[in-house]
Amino acid sequence: MGSGDVQKPSAMDESRINFQSGELQLEGLLALPSSELAGAAVVCHPHPMYGGSMHNNVVEALLGAFWGRRYATLRFNFRGVGESEGEYDGGEGEMEDARAAAAFLSARTSLGRLTLSGYSFGAAIAVQAGMADAAIDRIVAVALPVGVMNLNAARGGKPLLLFSGDRDSYSPVAALRAFADDAGNSARVEVIPGADHFFGGYESRLTASISAALANQ
Repeated sequence: MGSGDVQKPSAMDESRINFQSGELQLEGLLALPSSELAGAAVVCHPHPMYGGSMHNNVVEALLGAFWGRRYATLRFNFRGVGESEGEYDGGEGEMEDARAAAAFLSARTSLGRLTLSGYSFGAAIAVQAGMADAAIDRIVAVALPVGVMNLNAARGGKPLLLFSGDRDSYSPVAALRAFADDAGNSARVEVIPGADHFFGGYESRLTASISAALANQ
């Protein structure tokens, strides 16, 4: 890591919880800061069929940014991952899972402001589910896989923060900027120099970039 990196905030205490997504019970980890909350965020993990789970370096980089800004957080396993019931559903069921997680976190925090975030496949789920959900007022997407998935930008007017490494072939910067242009003035792209799709060694830099973007929006 370069000299511009910063330390990720210390891990917060997370409680193991379960919540319902339709007829399925999903597992998650809930963090509720003891100080006054600035917001609340759900974090969606990468692709279940390629080993993705809520225990992931980029998921934890997202969490570090939210915790540093006094956000309550909920990370969870999509259906069929870990102790979550069900099986992979090609994205449709996973969007239902993300909306259920958002509803659960909203009920636990009683906040009107809720951010839906994710990494890679989880970023695609966050964008697609979040734009259509009136309860979501901001979306944070890391390494949105515009290079390998057919994703349509929706002009929902919600703040959309997009992060990618300049060496990410799954989320190429040019395609990501085009996606942001289609999404409208509410979309913003931040590029992490040197990082590829997996952000190995760039986690702290990603956390700092997300934290700064949250503070400025």
